[in-house]
Amino acid sequence: MIEIHQLTQLEEFAAVVRLQREIWGFDDVELLPQRMFVVADKIGGQILGAFDNGKMVAFCLGIPGLKAGGKYYIHSHMMGVLAPYRNGGLGRRLKLAQREWALGHDIDLIEWTFDPLQLKNAFFNIERLGVIIRRYVHNQYGTTTSALHGGLPTDRLVPEWWIRSPRVEAVTAGQPFDRLPAEVRIAIPSNISALIESDPPRARQIQEQVGEQFDEHFRAGLAVIGFERTEDSGTYLLGTWE
Repeated sequence: MIEIHQLTQLEEFAAVVRLQREIWGFDDVELLPQRMFVVADKIGGQILGAFDNGKMVAFCLGIPGLKAGGKYYIHSHMMGVLAPYRNGGLGRRLKLAQREWALGHDIDLIEWTFDPLQLKNAFFNIERLGVIIRRYVHNQYGTTTSALHGGLPTDRLVPEWWIRSPRVEAVTAGQPFDRLPAEVRIAIPSNISALIESDPPRARQIQEQVGEQFDEHFRAGLAVIGFERTEDSGTYLLGTWE
């Protein structure tokens, strides 16, 4: 059994720093330092750890944010799972634990970022958690040393997880929900991860085209409301968010 609990101790924060290096392969200069987790804990953030027989195998960091107009939300800055523990539902358990914590603190919005070319993450965020997306950010973090990023600009989508909405209530309970029809589809080839490694110029071309499409349709007031997967592609479904 994997146990999940909030992290509060210095040795736990040090373990999170080590996990970052193992999961993403960042150079030391790009790691979130231990003091960042200490500060997050002190200012009302949330650091969750998942443990297998006492060994930390995953974590999730959320920090408080403030929107224009005085609305508080949680920015879920980082979540990482060691490779042997992926694809078994642990990431979803961490996000649901984060949601329960936020609900208990009278917060109704959690946001984070993810790479639109990571199709597995897209499906997870949109179809397994129920997020909607209305914002695309070009090269948010600059070029990193992680092999997972392939030297590409760190373009990101910003999911909005409205954790009290009927959509999220249904999805997190494993129930169907009504969705308005998609008006636009943005497809990405399913072999994009292989292209990032074998043909970076082609991957960059796809990234640029995708970014232009998202910019155009977000400016028109559409939102990502669904995601479909086939053998050939992953497709973002855009339409009106109820």
